[in-house]
Amino acid sequence: MKRNLYRNLESMLLATVIATSASVTLAQTPAKRSFNLPPSADLNYAINANQRGLPLNGTAIIHWKTDKATYSITTETKAMLLGKILEAKSEGTIDAYGLAPSTSTEKRYRKDPTTATFNRDAKTITFTASDASYPIKGGEQDRNSIVWQLATIARSTPNKFKTGASIPVTVVGQKDADAWVFKVNKAEKIKTATGDLNTVKVSRVIKDGDHAQKLDIWFAPSMEWYPARVRITEPEGDFIEQTLTKVDPV
Repeated sequence: MKRNLYRNLESMLLATVIATSASVTLAQTPAKRSFNLPPSADLNYAINANQRGLPLNGTAIIHWKTDKATYSITTETKAMLLGKILEAKSEGTIDAYGLAPSTSTEKRYRKDPTTATFNRDAKTITFTASDASYPIKGGEQDRNSIVWQLATIARSTPNKFKTGASIPVTVVGQKDADAWVFKVNKAEKIKTATGDLNTVKVSRVIKDGDHAQKLDIWFAPSMEWYPARVRITEPEGDFIEQTLTKVDPV
């Protein structure tokens, strides 16, 4: 039973939702803008979760690297008893829309890796785990890059990153893509291993009646807008939350 719980846990580890329909209407192309990316760093997190009423915990580390022309995000997640249960990587370039992924790869516990490929010459997104194909219109993100794209937008256009603002974006999973909208919420103070932090909370908008995961991200403006906390909540109440414990500039 515990192993099944850990398998459920791994499916919630990234701050995204995989859409089940290949006929969704994707988000409109965002306006072009100049961008100011967070500095490269290694970020460590503590993971707390509740699956079917049972508490679980673990650790995660995110390696964020950029030279202002390219970027890479590598995530490694470990759970107690099982060890490494998830490896994920997104890499690409920086264009007029911000982060421009070229590939997004995930390797889950006891499963083969899957990859989403952003073919910018052909202007299509394809998948190793499905036959779906989506057009590239500009601004599309994958499940790793979306958090860092939001941080980049906040750093680049703080006047637009205000309470009540809405940010539409197409999010690409490992099988398909979906149109999301994020809303900027009120500032919140949260407790972390690095101390109390004043944060800006950003949440995925879930329409009434939608049976979908909820995604909340707390960005820390005083720490380069790094994600200080990420929480994913399932419709039935299960959740996983990762909270920052240490940041090492690289």
